[in-house]
Formats: sequence, structure tokens, C-alpha cells
Amino acid sequence: MAETGTEARPGRNGVTDRPVSLFLMTNTFETGGSERQFVLLARNLSPERFQLHAGCIRRDGPFAEGFGDVPEFRLGGSLYGWRSLITRWRLSRHLRSRRVEIAHAFDFYTNLTLVPAARLARVPVVIGSHRQLGDLLTPAQFRAQVAVFRWCDAVVCNSLAGANRLAAAGLSRGKLFVIGNALPVEAFIAVPPALPRRPGVLRVGMVARMNARYKNHSGFLRIASRIHQRLPSVEFLLVGDGPLRQEIEQEAQTLGLGTRVSFLGDRRDIPAVLASMDVAVLTSDSEGLSNVILEAMAASLPVVAYDVGGNAELVSQQRGALVAAGDEAGFADAVQRILLEPSLRQQLGRDARRFAEENFGLERVRNRYLELYETLLRKKGLRTSTA
Repeated sequence: MAETGTEARPGRNGVTDRPVSLFLMTNTFETGGSERQFVLLARNLSPERFQLHAGCIRRDGPFAEGFGDVPEFRLGGSLYGWRSLITRWRLSRHLRSRRVEIAHAFDFYTNLTLVPAARLARVPVVIGSHRQLGDLLTPAQFRAQVAVFRWCDAVVCNSLAGANRLAAAGLSRGKLFVIGNALPVEAFIAVPPALPRRPGVLRVGMVARMNARYKNHSGFLRIASRIHQRLPSVEFLLVGDGPLRQEIEQEAQTLGLGTRVSFLGDRRDIPAVLASMDVAVLTSDSEGLSNVILEAMAASLPVVAYDVGGNAELVSQQRGALVAAGDEAGFADAVQRILLEPSLRQQLGRDARRFAEENFGLERVRNRYLELYETLLRKKGLRTSTA
């Protein structure tokens, strides 16, 4: 995506009205939740309102397609080494040369890179992002991020749970803004299932990368084993890939689930995969605001998840079931109840879709960001072209 913009034009009262110079920065272009939200926002900002500049730490991953030659600002293996200091200085010069008015970091590494560089460049509005609870960071990392957030004009949290964690760490509530993850329009469009439906066969599935133990694929398999003992015709789908896949596949064999669990790998047709399921589950031990849950809801699926992080802000008894963390027996019972009651399953799915559409549709979330940008610019006494 090339930088976009329009020529300055006469505004009201003789003031030049021009697009706001906005710099958005992501760690990579991999298929993670933060990267997906970066791409959605960047691709849906009006060029009449914003002259968009994008940056990254590493230009890796499939989401880089369509963004053009996005400049990289590599850290050299350490956030505090000489190379990272030189990178921040180089990024600061980059921001000054483009007269950036808003600098917005999207994840942990870009928070610690962009925020100090933007302050050095005297960018008027500096925004950080907190898209997890913080429990997956080391104590030192969490403290460093909180310290950097004190330099921000605002910190966007995608869940109230995440905002509460920062407030408990001493960050001002007035600096914290909760803006949920956005769902693209296509997430709500019905598509044919990737796996053909078979009479009498119900499917329970989870979408999660196999690169971290907190995703708790082992817990998913143990729950699947409990359900299989009662409902042997149920099939289980695991969507995602990563370095832990071989280990997870071995666990499935050990639990006697080898023929009942399908490993679908990393997929680009998630809506079609979700259309193949009857119940979506998430067994992870830590979540901010889960894109996986939102996408399942958009596909009219009831969701069963553990009561961790921001899950309680999405899942309820009207849209699925929220289970106490670690209660695998209760989790299996909740899934089984939904599987055995078709009318309940359909009603939960309808309510889930309505909830997702009303609260997390792309236009609604994008407008929340626009409102935040405009509010912060006005506080700085700067004109916006979005009025």
C-alpha cells in the first residue's frame, strides 16, 4: 500500500484544510490478531481524511501483500542495545521528514520502538496499544511498557480487562480508551462449508496458532476425549499451525482421538472452515479480546470459552457458555449440552451474530478510531480534515 493523500485545499475561515499525516506501525505482517487489526484499519481509512504512512519492525508475513515497500525499523535482537537506539533515531527522522501528526503503535514491540521515537520527533499525538492482558509479558517487559505508555496521549485497549490491568499498574484512566477488534464485512457473509456436511455428524472446532502453550491445545484434546466418550460420532477440528503441531498430534493419538480430530493447518478460508462447525471453542489460558471468538460469532456459531481476560466481554449464556478457568469437566458438559439441543444451538448462534454485528462491525470500530484521532488533535489545537 503506497502512502496516500490529497493536495491541501482551502478550508473554512481561510484555514488550509488538509489530510492528517498518520503513521501506523506494526511488528510484522503475520496472521496474528494485532496484525489483522492493523491491516483492517490501514486499508479502511479515507485518503481524503488521512495521508497514511505505514511502518514495521519486520516485513514478514502474508498480510504484507498490497502494502508496497513498507519501511522496516529492525531492533537487532534487543530493545535496549545500540542498534535499537539507532533504529529509534532513524525512525524519529522518518517521522519528522513526513511531518507526522499522529503516530500509532499497534503492539508491544512497536510501543517500545515508536513511542520514544515519536516523542523525540515531537509528533503532536502519540498513541500506544495494549492488545493482551499483559500476563504473557515478563514483569520487566510489563513495567517497561507501562513506563512508555506514560509518554502517550492515549493507549488503545481492545478489552476492558486489559484497561483495568493498566489502571491497576498506575496508568491514568483518562489515558485509556477501550476500542474492540473490528470484523470485516465478509466475516458476516454466509459461505459454503470447507468440509462437506454429513448427516448425523456434529463438529466442534478451535482456531488457534500452535506456537504457544497458553493456547492450551492439550486442554482442548482432553475435553474432546470427554465428549468423545459420550458422543462418539462428534468430530473435532483444529485450525492452525506452528512448532507445537507434532506434539499436539501425538497427544491426540495418545488420547485415542486419532480418527476423530482433523488438523487443518493454517487456513486462509476461515469463514468456510467456521461454516463447517456446529460449536466453536477456545481453551486458551489468556486472552485480551479474541478475534477467534468474534469471527465464530459472526459465522453464527455458539462459543464455549474459559472465563479469562476479555472473554467475559464477549461470551455469555445468550451466546454460548463461559466456563471457570481450568474446569475441563464443566467445559465438556457445556459443549455437550449445546450439541444435543439443536434449537438452543441455533438461537445462541443467531444471538452471537447479532451481538458481533452491532458491536464489532468494521464501520463502527473504524469510527471509534476516527473519533479518538479527532479528539486528540483538537486537544492539541490542531485542525482536522474530518470535521
